[in-house]
Amino acid sequence: MIHKTAIVDKKAKISKKVIIGPYSIIGPDVQIGEGTEIQSHVNISGRTIIGSNTKIFTFASIGTDPQDLKYKGEQTKLEIGNNNIIREHATINKGTVGGGGVTKIGNDNLIMIGAHIAHDCVVGNNVVIANSAAIAGHAEISDEVIIGGNCGVQQFTRIGKMAMIGGMTAVSRDVIPYGLSFGNRNYLEGINLVGLRRKKVSNKEILALSEAYKEIFNTNSLYENLIKLNEKLKKNIYVKEVIDFINHDKKRPICTPLSK
Repeated sequence: MIHKTAIVDKKAKISKKVIIGPYSIIGPDVQIGEGTEIQSHVNISGRTIIGSNTKIFTFASIGTDPQDLKYKGEQTKLEIGNNNIIREHATINKGTVGGGGVTKIGNDNLIMIGAHIAHDCVVGNNVVIANSAAIAGHAEISDEVIIGGNCGVQQFTRIGKMAMIGGMTAVSRDVIPYGLSFGNRNYLEGINLVGLRRKKVSNKEILALSEAYKEIFNTNSLYENLIKLNEKLKKNIYVKEVIDFINHDKKRPICTPLSK
């Protein structure tokens, strides 16, 4: 159902059972999947693909030009998966040529009021981005991450699977999978025990991850600590994910605990 006051370009591809509310604007290169609901006063522009059963609330702005001075109108795009909730005043920009040309949002995410996801970001599945958090360009947010309200995530930063970022944290260094990070300039507080238990990870696995955490961050010599890490711990799937994350891009600074 498309409200009579909505402006939907004839070239837009609108699937069955899509609801478009009053005064929303849908551009010519937009594709919207079945069962998605667009509330009133939403702007969706650019080469934007939105999957099925997603709900976008009032005054959200989706697929608009990136806030990058190098952008000169190139045909880049935004891809949003299925079953997402995008709340009021959220903004999501399309990609840039220099960043691969696409911003990607996965499935089953909750993007709260006033949150911003910039150009070329990659957001996984089951992610929660709380009110007024701002994710700068090229950031990578893995599955099941929780980012607290009013956080700022610096460009190119990586946040590993099931990490939790406390409210008002300034994330300038990569956060390991399952990490718990806080601070005006982020530091590691430990591992995300609450998140792991919610996902019914066994106590045995959690203990192994906790032990590996202590060994990895025992001294400031991070990569030496990885080499010395107990071989049995290295075989643990959760520990392996942390190790692979750290080794994936050695040019990136890794968030560590506060120095004692």
